[in-house]
Amino acid sequence: MIWQPLKQVWQRIRELSGDDAYERYLAHYAEHHAQDAEAPAPLSREQFFKQWQDSKWKGVKRCC
Repeated sequence: MIWQPLKQVWQRIRELSGDDAYERYLAHYAEHHAQDAEAPAPLSREQFFKQWQDSKWKGVKRCC
């Protein structure tokens, strides 16, 4: 059916654009940190994107 290839293309677009970053973060957290009693709670969507934007745009971003 045509929906499966379209769904795969849409998922790839989301991956390349970073739109699925929070979902990937939560999956990583569940796999690697959720069992640790001392691990902090996962970030909220707003906290995650604020941290992501801050790390992306703070500091010097040039080649020379």
